[in-house]
Amino acid sequence: MSIRVLLREYPHRSIALVTASHALIFRHSPTTNDSIANGSLTSIHSIPTRTSIDGASTPKCIVEFADASTVDLSDYRTLSPLPVHGTLGLITIANDVFLCLVTGTSKVATVRPGETVEKIYAVEFYCLNSASYDNTFSDNLDPYSVEEHDSYGQNAHKDPVLEQPYIELQKLLGNGSFYYSTDFDLTNRLQDRYTEATTFDIDNLDESFLWNQYMINPLVQFRSRLVVHEREALDRSRILTSAIRGFVLTITIPSASAPLRTSQTRLPSSLTLISRLSCRRAGTRFNSRGIDDDGNVANFVESETIYWGPVGQSAVDASSVEKAAGICFSYVQIRGSVPVFWEQAAGLLPGQQKITVTRSAEGTQPAFDKHFGELEQNYGAVHIVNLLSETKPGEAELTQLYRYGIRHSALNNSDHETPRDQQLLRDTEFDFHAETKGPNGYEAASLIRRLIENSAEGFAYYLSEEIEDQTEESLEKSQRRTVVVLQQEGVFRTNCLDCLDRTNLIQTIISQMAIEAFLGHRGERAASDFWMRHSSLWADNGDALSRIYAGTGALKSSFTRHGKMSLAGAIADARKSATRLYINNFADKGRQNTIDILLGRMVGQAPVHLFDPINDYVTTELSKRSSEFQSSKTINIYCGTFNLNGRTSGIDKDLSSWLCPELEKSQRQPEIVAVGFQEIVELSPQQIMNSDPTRKQAWENAVRKTLNRQARAAGSERYVLLRSGQLVGAALCIFVKSSSLRQIKNVEGSVKKTGMSGMAGNKGAVAIRMEYANTQICFVTAHLAAGFANYEERNRDYNTIHHGLRFQRNRKIDDHDSVIWMGDFNYRIGLGSEKVKQLIKVGNLETLYENDQLNLQMVAGLTFPYYSESRMTFNPTYKYDLGEDTYDTSEKARIPAWTDRILRKGTNLRQIKYSTAPLRFSDHRPVFATFQCTVSIVEEAVREALSREIYQKRQSEIGMTTANSKLDDTDDEDLIGYDSIEPGLPPASSDRRKWWLDNNQPARSILKPAQNGAVPNPNRPSNPYKLSDEPDWVTLPRMPAPRGSSQANPLRSTSKATNGHRKLPPPLNPPSSMTSLNNSISNISLIDSLPSTNDPAPLPKSANRRLSTSTNSSTSKKAAPPVAQKPLHLISSPSPTPVPALATASRAPQKLPRQASINHTDFAVPPRRAGVGSTPILASKREVEEISTPPPPPQQRRGGRKAVPEEDPRPSLPPRLMDLLGDADDLNGWEALKPSI
Repeated sequence: MSIRVLLREYPHRSIALVTASHALIFRHSPTTNDSIANGSLTSIHSIPTRTSIDGASTPKCIVEFADASTVDLSDYRTLSPLPVHGTLGLITIANDVFLCLVTGTSKVATVRPGETVEKIYAVEFYCLNSASYDNTFSDNLDPYSVEEHDSYGQNAHKDPVLEQPYIELQKLLGNGSFYYSTDFDLTNRLQDRYTEATTFDIDNLDESFLWNQYMINPLVQFRSRLVVHEREALDRSRILTSAIRGFVLTITIPSASAPLRTSQTRLPSSLTLISRLSCRRAGTRFNSRGIDDDGNVANFVESETIYWGPVGQSAVDASSVEKAAGICFSYVQIRGSVPVFWEQAAGLLPGQQKITVTRSAEGTQPAFDKHFGELEQNYGAVHIVNLLSETKPGEAELTQLYRYGIRHSALNNSDHETPRDQQLLRDTEFDFHAETKGPNGYEAASLIRRLIENSAEGFAYYLSEEIEDQTEESLEKSQRRTVVVLQQEGVFRTNCLDCLDRTNLIQTIISQMAIEAFLGHRGERAASDFWMRHSSLWADNGDALSRIYAGTGALKSSFTRHGKMSLAGAIADARKSATRLYINNFADKGRQNTIDILLGRMVGQAPVHLFDPINDYVTTELSKRSSEFQSSKTINIYCGTFNLNGRTSGIDKDLSSWLCPELEKSQRQPEIVAVGFQEIVELSPQQIMNSDPTRKQAWENAVRKTLNRQARAAGSERYVLLRSGQLVGAALCIFVKSSSLRQIKNVEGSVKKTGMSGMAGNKGAVAIRMEYANTQICFVTAHLAAGFANYEERNRDYNTIHHGLRFQRNRKIDDHDSVIWMGDFNYRIGLGSEKVKQLIKVGNLETLYENDQLNLQMVAGLTFPYYSESRMTFNPTYKYDLGEDTYDTSEKARIPAWTDRILRKGTNLRQIKYSTAPLRFSDHRPVFATFQCTVSIVEEAVREALSREIYQKRQSEIGMTTANSKLDDTDDEDLIGYDSIEPGLPPASSDRRKWWLDNNQPARSILKPAQNGAVPNPNRPSNPYKLSDEPDWVTLPRMPAPRGSSQANPLRSTSKATNGHRKLPPPLNPPSSMTSLNNSISNISLIDSLPSTNDPAPLPKSANRRLSTSTNSSTSKKAAPPVAQKPLHLISSPSPTPVPALATASRAPQKLPRQASINHTDFAVPPRRAGVGSTPILASKREVEEISTPPPPPQQRRGGRKAVPEEDPRPSLPPRLMDLLGDADDLNGWEALKPSI
């Protein structure tokens, strides 16, 4: 089905996958809710908040699936003309979200009619949150480009191509090792699939073989939340793709060569081989070996041989309308790495790669049992075919551990009378190299037949028939159904060291045995031509699986393909071996990182979050109700460190004073015992580059014997070695109670050299990490640089270990809940030898600790930040005379110091004891500490049930958010489904939805005064929620009007002022019309600013003459008051604000002195006013023009005029309306007139 890829840039960047009937739209949402940051809301997968390495939060995305006819795609354009066959999912790379689409496929198999398999050879990544990668290419894909061939150099300069962060992932997915099918479930074998061929339920995919499970899981979860008809429509659209890795191929068998011959049909049959590589412990050859704590093994492959042929001669019932349309045979076998904990380092010499066993047989047994318990549950009885060599030391050691695990496996029946062939777990050891050394060569491998034939017969095979039903009503229309005839009841598990070359040849023989049994039961035999096709198919399978794991095709493929080994085949094997050496040493690390990114296993990597308000709400509720499915318990941990000084004399001594000291009863028999050694071997020049495990193993046995002897005496359970590690002289051993093994998983080890700038292992660290229940614990033992004054070098050693030591998937020391460091840190005491010894003698440990280098460096934050150390209660542990309790008496006379320390970090750790033990066979004294550690235990079944309950409840309350919205960016989607954070508070608001608005209406005020004339109280605090005694509304009483002014000035009766001041007119916005200016001037009454008399006189009739702004309406002969001096505030700078009106309405009338003769020529004319009881008269046009002209400064005062003293009270001028008459600068030179008393 063709899928189009469309893009919309605005207002949101959206990518749509459109089929003929439906559209799946992805939208990036760049908004981030502030509530997430402050903790009031939880969104976008916030336990913990997903961040990249640099701390930037991952962009969120919204997805919508809808009918194509209901979606507006007019704003979309075609993003890529490449054909799209499906999506592998979404992934975050370098803080960008990419959608991975399959763009190149080829049909490689038809398992049964209507069930096709496609090989992926090209994928494309489209970024959801950036347009930077829309039109970039990693290679020059334009065959018509002539720029590179320009011989004249005009195009020598080219713009740099944007580096694609997904290029390695694109190469991996397009290398031809990935397959998918949109017709059926490719992750499950035929026996585990639904019998209905058309049924394809994504929910039943086997995640062990689903390689894009990490990328497709967000979409699968989204699919599960759709209603039934939408879910079915999404499945029919074939957009979601499930991919496996391995090998798939169908060979068509012509009817002449078909093993099942019928007379009714001449249709060809098909032989298909499907190999599914597990992604549980995926990796390259030397990066993925053995087993993990969950029972997953490296290079685990399920290979299924399928034969389908048309059959028309065996009707179910001759009298019925049912007839057999086809027959299907299937046989499954598996391969996988030796299921013990072992590692192997890549080397440049073939056959010299050393095998290292990293865990004891007892410590391996729980994981071993998990592995085979799951195999028995999935496949039934298991028959192991072990092809390891008995003469090679490394392979022989693995065989011994394999035998131990089988012998102690719970699958083996304890009843010895039970026949071996009827046990659930059986094994056959077949030394392939020894058996094929003779003259027959690889043909001798067929001897395996007689060793496994009984099991092969008992396991049987899967067989089904396809029946066509035709009803009497409609004989033309038939319905096909599948009837299972036989099922496979067991499986062969084959392994060699790599599970490639030898394993593939033996599996070819086992597959042939199964087909022969199937044909024999039907009385048929296959011709040599059929077996040649069968061998060629298995040879291609071996090459494909070998390229995935080792980087080259399989060895011995020439014999597998042709049945004999030729000279050309031998030369090809030599070339492949050389190529493997190069790839394994120089390319596999990068390949491993790419695989881990694809599977989402890098530390700090989290799946893309498709925005879903319901899921976010469920996550929040689960965190609130974590007590319902999460519990905690306290375990005891013992840690000890001892610098052995290269001595072995103490191995046979009693170590109980150190390993089993006198403790409180609750501290005895701890669940975990971590023991660190330093200088376990003498640090000679010959030893600093190599590690000798002999000494370490001897001390491991000594520690185990001591622990178990004490456990037997106390009637407690025994201890087993979980894991140990060594770096030349430094070693770390972890012992645990046998009952605690079931709680422990993901045990890993790592080392970091610091000697000789990291080249030598005489100094450095060994670390082991584990997960106890749901708590991650890390132990580190270290031997830092020596020397009294080398504390800075010791600080550098710590930083090198802290930043450089890495576990699998880039996990660091700090990526753990609890971390405990122990070892010889070599920090000294900064005092003289005699002074130190004197303080030790008097027991003044406080003074010694105040001068301790480690203490001082930690206080300064230069080393071990955020770590804690318990109080020192014991004497310095270095340096003693051997066998004595006296400090160094040699010529060097080293200063006593606390070189051996134990530090801790983690809120769930509580240190109980910190002390030393009196073992005297070294120049150091051993130190130990005991801890109580609180571990978290999560009941996954209870959590899942609670999650489903919350989800269903929430789904009934709110709806979903669409991805095709054309609204502007908003954070509304963050808030869907969130209630108020506190009782009584409204729900959270957003850009468009505010709880203080009514039905999303614009903001408006609906407040009304409590009574007429009331105004808001200006004395109330601006914060409405602040407590105050001030009322909300106040009524200001109207001031009494002056006598005679109410009739003389009709404008005053309409004034709204209640405080005695005039209300200023609205400001003039120039330029304005002449009419509005006239209206503004006519409404100004300057008389109100002057006191009135008891017997006011009317205005003179010649009102149109020029008047001074200080002229009174009275016709009295009294002289006017003199002009006052300019106020100080006007002299310094003009006021930028209008002068308030003079409040004179409440003053008593005063008699003014006789006005002197003053020149009024250059003063503006005030507006005309009528007499008492008349209406105001508008000023003439000439007067308006004169008023609009800024007035000049006042004229010089006439001589002989006596000035009134400055302190006498004078009336003020009426307010100057600067908006009408000019800017504030126009007041320069004006003086206020004040009346004299």
